[in-house]
Amino acid sequence: MTDAQEIMQLLMEVQTQLAYQEDTLRALNEALADQQREILLLRRQLQLLKQRQDEQGDGGQASAPPGQEKPPHY
Repeated sequence: MTDAQEIMQLLMEVQTQLAYQEDTLRALNEALADQQREILLLRRQLQLLKQRQDEQGDGGQASAPPGQEKPPHY
């Protein structure tokens, strides 16, 4: 092989590697975006559950002071 052919061969290999890296980067970016959307959804659901728990907790505490509540089987 001549020097020009070797350089062309190396250039083609580098371009191929770059194309694979770009594809991998795009896939990782999509996965990260999906995870971020899921995290935001889970945070919102957690907020709603906490709000619901706080609302239910407020109603139950008004009936009896803490420590003097009857067990659920009574």
